[in-house]
Amino acid sequence: METWVIATSLIGLYLVFTIVLGFIANRHMTVDMEDFLLYGRQAGFVVLYLTVVASFHSAFAFLGSGGFFYTHGIGFWAAGAWTLLVGAITYVLGTRIWALGKAFGYITPADMLADFYESEAVRVAVAVVSVVFTILYIQVQAQGLGYIINVASDGRVTQNLGTLVLLVVAAIYLMAGGLRAVYWTDVLQGIWMYIAVWVGAIVLSYELFGGPLELWRQVVAQRPDLLTLPGPKGFFTPGMWVGMSIMLSFGIILQPHMMIRFYTAVDAKTIKLLGATTPIYLMSLYIPAALVGLGGAIVMPGLVGAEADRIFPLLLFEYANPWLTGVILAGATAAAMSTLDSILHANMTVLTRDVYQRYIAPEESQSHYVWVGRGIVMGLLVVGYFLSVVKLNFLVVLVTLSGAGALQLMPAILGVCFPGGHTLSRSGVVWGIVAGLVTLYVTLWLTPHPLGMHGGLWGLLVNTAVAIGVSIFTEKPSRETIDRVHGEIEKFVYGTGE
Repeated sequence: METWVIATSLIGLYLVFTIVLGFIANRHMTVDMEDFLLYGRQAGFVVLYLTVVASFHSAFAFLGSGGFFYTHGIGFWAAGAWTLLVGAITYVLGTRIWALGKAFGYITPADMLADFYESEAVRVAVAVVSVVFTILYIQVQAQGLGYIINVASDGRVTQNLGTLVLLVVAAIYLMAGGLRAVYWTDVLQGIWMYIAVWVGAIVLSYELFGGPLELWRQVVAQRPDLLTLPGPKGFFTPGMWVGMSIMLSFGIILQPHMMIRFYTAVDAKTIKLLGATTPIYLMSLYIPAALVGLGGAIVMPGLVGAEADRIFPLLLFEYANPWLTGVILAGATAAAMSTLDSILHANMTVLTRDVYQRYIAPEESQSHYVWVGRGIVMGLLVVGYFLSVVKLNFLVVLVTLSGAGALQLMPAILGVCFPGGHTLSRSGVVWGIVAGLVTLYVTLWLTPHPLGMHGGLWGLLVNTAVAIGVSIFTEKPSRETIDRVHGEIEKFVYGTGE
């Protein structure tokens, strides 16, 4: 049997199984917004761990990171500090977000920020940033899915058609089972993805070089430039890898699909354990990605842009056993869908909660909002498909751009979660976000990465300065609100919180 038949058949079986899981999740779901949007705030460690790591690693892990190692060498490991930062941020910041969500019933990031800063303008600004920049992440997953299915079918299924099919599947199980369906499918996807990346990389290293050590020796002999900083193209300046470390840690954690996951935990201990163990998964997955990227640079030199992103499936299709290729490409599909479904859910949650329920129909029933959320998923499916046909180079660049946008929420979130110091005003938060986004545009497109420092970091610095400056001269939240919210944080950290 030909490789493409096996690969596409296994991917098809996997997709059918995820739909079945979605409808099983539907049978366990109550007609309640917290159940549909937040898993009823009952996610235990195993489920939460696998959905979080699966959401972090997606098409980026299978495609973008391998392509980045292929093009820029091990400089990507210089930015690998983000995998450790993620654990620390989750342990410290994630537990505080969980405590506030449980105490005050927050569902979205905008709920928390609008409540503390007593401002609808803050709610709108946060909702806009949450949706606009995570839609970029939909593009990452959509393009990744298109690449995978196109390679798996040996070009018989176009990237656009494959993306459409996979987007529809993700939308179906999300609409059927809400976040419960997302979590259940992510458990499968997180395990499958991790095993597939390691098995595929190890098999290819033995098939092509006789093992990882010989692969490394060949890279040293033939492409020593890949083992240097700032890399063969000079990309990884100190400012760039510091910026990427911040983008890929704070930037991703502050995206709505990650913050919402903190709200869903059954208790704070679950979040703490998540923070302590997440870096193990995240860090170790880049070892096989490096083997694939560096080995691919020796075996298939000369690829650029989107072709470099496809180095893993190209190597599999050319050199691996057909059945193994099929299993691994199905795992790659799982990787992309594990983040795609999370982002579709997060955007649906923000639009349902922060826009529709807040400003359009505030007095409707719980079942009404659930059905509206399902309708919004359909709209997001159309948007996601449209974005998938917009071809941009390097998936990892899109990831850091998405993280750079979400990073502009950082001053406001830290102001909520850490009592003491200088409290920002509602005007300071809004103008800080605006200034940060303008700076982001300038430092990413007009004068890319001034002084070799990532544009997202420039945006954060300007954002923080403007937010503090404007807050000096404008009205702060009321003392009652500050005491209520910060008091809950202090109670959690120093008092009786779990």
